[in-house]
Amino acid sequence: MPEPGLARTLVEAFVYLDLGGGSQDAVTEEVEDGWMVRLGDVEVLVPRESEAWAREQDLIFGAGLSELIDPGQWVLVATTYARRALEGALYFAADPSSAERFDEVASGWRFAAEAVAEALKFFPGGEDELVPDDFWTPAGRSLRESEPHRLTRRKLEKDLAFYRESLADFRRRHGR
Repeated sequence: MPEPGLARTLVEAFVYLDLGGGSQDAVTEEVEDGWMVRLGDVEVLVPRESEAWAREQDLIFGAGLSELIDPGQWVLVATTYARRALEGALYFAADPSSAERFDEVASGWRFAAEAVAEALKFFPGGEDELVPDDFWTPAGRSLRESEPHRLTRRKLEKDLAFYRESLADFRRRHGR
């Protein structure tokens, strides 16, 4: 079996597995120094210390740079969460009594913002663009080649502001 990947949090481990086709059948096992998340031949280790620190700091995906998910994939993840939040908000508007739906929409906007923040972590210093070596996955490389304008610091900072503002607006409008 290949060496396990290293995730910073359990959430990051499951997002990584989702990017590979789905995490619904993944199994999480507590191991000596954290958790091992397995799906078929894929193993992802989540160190206990990393997960604990992320929880203390309220970091969904963890501190530092991801070793599993490249910046292009983070942008795709953010887009997915934002689309879910937009769609969920439409359903919530039709029936605003559902606390569960409210939480899903709010979580969608928060996860979208946090995923963009993850992509922004890859930018060195004041650079506005990333180099090709920053993209190591087929999905990340494909996005960089087909839509490089989505991967500039300026664009990602605008997306981050929009997602955060959308979350704040949603909470303000619905009083929660």
